[in-house]
Amino acid sequence: MPSLTAAIFILTGITGATLSNVVLDAVGVRRDDVRGFVMSVASHAISTARAFRISEDAGAYSGLGMAMNGTMSAFVRPVLLPFLGGWLT
Repeated sequence: MPSLTAAIFILTGITGATLSNVVLDAVGVRRDDVRGFVMSVASHAISTARAFRISEDAGAYSGLGMAMNGTMSAFVRPVLLPFLGGWLT
C-alpha cells in the first residue's frame, strides 16, 4: 500500500497546483498571501512551488502554511485520537 499512498499524494499535489488558481478565482480570493496559504494546506509542496510562480508573498505564506499544517498534525492528532476512538488511524 505505500506505493498507492505515494501515488495519491502526488496526484493530490498536481491536481491542487493545477486547479488552485481556477478555484480561487471562482471563489473571489485575490490576495497572494491567502492564495499561497490555502494552496499549501490543500495540496502540499507541489503547490508551494507553484505559489512561488505567483509571487514571493504567495510562496512565503505557502511555506508557512505547509509548516503549520505539519506541526499541528503532529501535535493535535495524538491528542484527539483517544477521543475519536481510532477514527483518525
